[in-house]
Amino acid sequence: MALEPPPGPRATRLQQVYTASLTRTLDKLSYDNLSGCYPTIARRASPLLRQVQAQMVDKLRDKSDREFAGILRARDVVRKLNHLEGLIADAEGRRKEAEAEAEAAAVAADLAADVKPPHRLPPREILNAHLDARLAEHVALLDARLQTTQAQNALLADLVRQQRGEMSALLAGLERAVDDVRGANAVLGPAADRLAGEARRDAGLGG
Repeated sequence: MALEPPPGPRATRLQQVYTASLTRTLDKLSYDNLSGCYPTIARRASPLLRQVQAQMVDKLRDKSDREFAGILRARDVVRKLNHLEGLIADAEGRRKEAEAEAEAAAVAADLAADVKPPHRLPPREILNAHLDARLAEHVALLDARLQTTQAQNALLADLVRQQRGEMSALLAGLERAVDDVRGANAVLGPAADRLAGEARRDAGLGG
């Protein structure tokens, strides 16, 4: 099995965005929010409810982390983002190289013009010499800019896909959280009824 490549800046940022999003989602399952759903248990058995809440959050975090890591491996996300980093760096290098070549071509054209006095050249040849140097410079710059734009477009498309994946993961996490809360409700329901009965008996309302 191939080793997972170390994450580059964009892969690291993706992990940071996921972690922050998951934390915000799990914060909604705080003890305060859960105790509001089960006030009787919160009063009569607060340690039990805190334990259930902590276990629920830990379980959701662990499951989400494993699923996210599985998606990264299955889609080879880190390697692709690192490859994109290389493409952008290569495009930037080509742009700088093209600018340097264009500048060198302009200098060479000026030197060539100095070798033979311009007044001894036909007007069209003089015009073509200047146009060729300028056109070569512009073509090189346009080519470098095109490559940079293509790399940036690829990055934007990848970021859009990441955002869509993040939204899907968040929605799935919320659905799992709702299912777990329902499961906790089923488990804690009998205990809540029993504690409510005890509270009524303590108040002289029970049988």
